[in-house]
Amino acid sequence: MSFNFSSEYVFYAFAAISAVLFVEALYLLLFSASSYRKRINRRLDLLKGQSDREGVLVQLRRERGLTSGGDFRLPVVALNRLILQSGLSAGVWKLCVYVVMVAVIAFGAMMVLHGDIRYAAALGLFCCTLGPLLWLRFLRNRRQKKFGAQFPDAVDVIVRSLRAGHPVPIAIAMVGRELPDPVGSEFGIVSDEVAYGSELETAMRNLYFRVGQEDLPLFVTAVAIQGSTGGNLSEILENLSAVIRLRFKMRRKIRALAAEGRASAIILSSLPIAIFAVVNLIAPDFYRTIWHHDITKVVLGIAVSWMVLGNFIMYRMVNFKI
Repeated sequence: MSFNFSSEYVFYAFAAISAVLFVEALYLLLFSASSYRKRINRRLDLLKGQSDREGVLVQLRRERGLTSGGDFRLPVVALNRLILQSGLSAGVWKLCVYVVMVAVIAFGAMMVLHGDIRYAAALGLFCCTLGPLLWLRFLRNRRQKKFGAQFPDAVDVIVRSLRAGHPVPIAIAMVGRELPDPVGSEFGIVSDEVAYGSELETAMRNLYFRVGQEDLPLFVTAVAIQGSTGGNLSEILENLSAVIRLRFKMRRKIRALAAEGRASAIILSSLPIAIFAVVNLIAPDFYRTIWHHDITKVVLGIAVSWMVLGNFIMYRMVNFKI
């Protein structure tokens, strides 16, 4: 079977592509580099609209669940620290409103679908308590991994700035201007805190409390020792950057070696659920005749418990810290 292409349609296609490329070229030519730098992280984006650095610092603190002075807003320190380290910018009260809305929607959906107030109340309670905690822990772990991947680059920027003759606060401010989130905004907050009267060591320890990444204590300790006793900070930070990169490389190697176990865990966990779905699709009455018996719910509860225990063991086997 032969296809006949008209040269007219080919001409129109190339003309459309040329027009798109021309518009893109104009956009790149007219796009300001300073505008790009202002959008590189959250702090610079806020500074674009106002020149008051102190007001931006207060806004960033309130978005992260802190008071204007940098203290915890909630009386429960562990929960406030979890919200802070997760990187959420909605604020504590907006987060509470969202959690209540999700719980109400889940309660109503379960009542409509199942009609049992016990299951609906259990689902609503889960959405109000354990569900948000698991979600915040997931966000915190993801943010800490991203910060850890960017942290060696931030240390390299500081090393180059120190060797150029800049003091430590200026070097930290350069990180806040050059790198994206989460590193850019976090080091920018450190720079703003130092600019408005906070000591460098205090601002660095606040950075560790806001992020909680495991490599930060080494950096904070090095800067604190250099500030009190002196020393070649650039050489220390250069060695620290090399060690962090080697650890990151080792983690990637271990993750690759554990990929088989991780895939086995996923397959073994999803196989019972897939078989249950297939049986319900092929023979809908297979489980319907025994579903109302109490022994069925007991057996299913035991099976789910064993499955969760097995998943936890497999997770611990393929995930460990160096």
